[in-house]
Amino acid sequence: MARRLLVAVLAAAMTIMTILASAAAENPSWQHVPVPAQVRPQAGLNEAVAFGPDRAWAVGADAVGREAPGFPLMLRWDGTAWQRQSLPGAGWQGELLSIAAASPASAWAVGRDSAGGARLLRLNGTTWSETRPPRGVVLTKVVAGGGETWLIGSRDGAQALLRWDGRGWQDVPVPPGAVYGLHILAADDVWAAGATNSGAAVSHWNGQTWQQTIVNGFPRSAVGSVLAVSPTEVWAGGTEGFVGGPVGRPIPPLLVRWDGQAWSRVTLPTDFGSITSLTPSASGALAWVSVARSQKWGPPGSYPPFVPGPDFLAWNGQSFTEHSEPAVPGEGDSSVLRLAAVPGSEAVWSVGRADGPEGTFAPRILRFG
Repeated sequence: MARRLLVAVLAAAMTIMTILASAAAENPSWQHVPVPAQVRPQAGLNEAVAFGPDRAWAVGADAVGREAPGFPLMLRWDGTAWQRQSLPGAGWQGELLSIAAASPASAWAVGRDSAGGARLLRLNGTTWSETRPPRGVVLTKVVAGGGETWLIGSRDGAQALLRWDGRGWQDVPVPPGAVYGLHILAADDVWAAGATNSGAAVSHWNGQTWQQTIVNGFPRSAVGSVLAVSPTEVWAGGTEGFVGGPVGRPIPPLLVRWDGQAWSRVTLPTDFGSITSLTPSASGALAWVSVARSQKWGPPGSYPPFVPGPDFLAWNGQSFTEHSEPAVPGEGDSSVLRLAAVPGSEAVWSVGRADGPEGTFAPRILRFG
């Protein structure tokens, strides 16, 4: 009798575990992935790129503030853990700002040293090495897609865009205003996200000229990320900006969508924050939106008047599902969330910077899927 009771209890326990495992599989969540122990305090990550489930790179800065202005930081994912990547010859202080890859054998990273000089690194498939950056250009971002690689920066205080032609960097005409992000489909099909004095702007390059549209005319609005799914579906995200209001009031996020005829604002399940990334699914459709410093209005009369909002929004083609980043012991919320899709899968990385104790900050890596 006792044995049958024990068997029944074990069977019930196994059933519960199976149900819980099934529920977890049906409701996946973002998971924290630790950085290598060699990464020192006061580090932060700026961007990542993935080539597959066992290969990804992330860049940023290490020891910022402790040995100001810090040192360039590059991490490599080997399918099991993140490892610090040595950078031969990179003895300068500063940080790596951006990384992108046209293929696993051709990746680029841009940075800036403590003197404000541009730094440009190239991966030949196995080894990173420094290469000479375009003369007189301060680099902020590198973007790849459609077999193309472009640089965003400035020259003599004016916006600059450059395209790699296989032998060198060639200047490309610049749309009015500022460009913060690009989505490259081909050499003659490039979308740019940015801002002008008239508001947030999205521009399209057809290989000869830019066609620009003000997608939000609210003062100080801007978009920094753009994702082109098809000629009749383009997304851009950033912040709306505001005029007046109390000091310290958070700014609303801005997400707009092109349907082939017009741009329209998309309603989001959060009231404040900044959209920092848009990333596609394996099919190329919009999959995720990241919202840094996301907040919502709290219940009437509550103080403080804001409550935390979703950090990530998953798009299923019709609506958003809200996701929050996991709590990390000893650290606060992320202030930077930059997404990188894993090719050939629905997995996605988020890298950035989180609040640390006593006004410090820490590197943050999250993974979904």
